[in-house]
Amino acid sequence: MKQLMTENGLILSDAVIARLEKYMELLIEWNRQMDLTSVPENEMAQRHFVDSLLPLKQENLFPEGCSLIDVGTGAGFPGLVLAAAREDMKVTLLEAQQKRCTFLQAVCDKLGLNNVAIIHDRAETLGKTDAHREQYDRAVARAVAPMNVLCEYLLPFVQVGGMAVCWKGPQVEQERTDGNAAAVKMGGSEMHIFPTDQGGHVVACVEKTEKTLPQYPRKNGMPAKRPLKADK
Repeated sequence: MKQLMTENGLILSDAVIARLEKYMELLIEWNRQMDLTSVPENEMAQRHFVDSLLPLKQENLFPEGCSLIDVGTGAGFPGLVLAAAREDMKVTLLEAQQKRCTFLQAVCDKLGLNNVAIIHDRAETLGKTDAHREQYDRAVARAVAPMNVLCEYLLPFVQVGGMAVCWKGPQVEQERTDGNAAAVKMGGSEMHIFPTDQGGHVVACVEKTEKTLPQYPRKNGMPAKRPLKADK
């Protein structure tokens, strides 16, 4: 793991590497019993762990001590990997499937992580609560939905001056027009896109410039069923 991280320009301490290796062992073990990831075991280190950490190379994208919520974290990518690598960050993992929350808690317990909170809920519901609405410096998502849907999921969690950060593939350019329209409706800027040096993968960032209107996010399922469009 350490050599792979170094080859990708990620210089991590031995303690962090040990945590990530234990995490991957648990992922492999649990994945044989439940559906956590379809990525082959010999590709997990690169496709999940390196990919989750590559945006750390972007200067000031994740400031020291920032608070972060990972929406639809699944098996913990990218949020739990970031928490393991950056103990200064306060990370909340939001996941709608209870069995995945159980796995995430098991990983946190084994790794001894004290900077992680796990919440079993949906973004549309949690994003309406006072305890979480516009309370985070960063909201992140990886391989969850198109950008216009992600903006409605993520930006209600972000405080003004914060940012939504989305791990995306090359298709993000096709999502730019509707994504920008949704971002603006949520109180955000238009997207800024940075390459991550991993097979065409990028991070799409949206800065939060004003408060999100109270009607957003819409009720459960609506952002995905009726995504916001540029002409509506």
